[in-house]
Amino acid sequence: MLRLERWTILALSVLFLATFLSAQGKGAGYLKVKAQPGRAGVFVDGKYLGPAANCGFARKYAVSPGEHELILRDPRYEDFTTKVSVESGKTATVSQALKAIPLIKPPYGALKTKGGSKYDAVYVNGKYMGHVDEFDGPRERLLLNPGEYEVKIVPVSGGAAHEEKIKIEANRTVVVRFK
Repeated sequence: MLRLERWTILALSVLFLATFLSAQGKGAGYLKVKAQPGRAGVFVDGKYLGPAANCGFARKYAVSPGEHELILRDPRYEDFTTKVSVESGKTATVSQALKAIPLIKPPYGALKTKGGSKYDAVYVNGKYMGHVDEFDGPRERLLLNPGEYEVKIVPVSGGAAHEEKIKIEANRTVVVRFK
């Protein structure tokens, strides 16, 4: 059996601790987003992470350390884009009120969603419109002018997106069902 001297054990312990602390320094940092409106979608480096707020509180997302592009999107507001620097183990906070754009004019039809996870992203003709939870309740829907649309629902957890072509008619509701 190999006998280790006390100094060897101490040296190995210090080496292990230094390696452990170094690995901890390379871990994720965090991004906290305070946006008005809170339903604005948070996109980091082009990837949808979820809505900015949950029940009125700012959301906190784990992201890799470094420089990132942050985009806040809501169909009723102008997009907001900025660069944000995230440090390992620290939280970078971005606060932003989005600028409203004019609402669409009637006539309207409606789009509802059924299925998926509540924070899955909903796109209409390639534009982010919100998350599933906003369009699946008894009185929740997305108002659209009559016409044909391409609807895409992207799971926030990854995985295959659901895509479907729909036709919106005035005063009618189309339900997009997916798993």
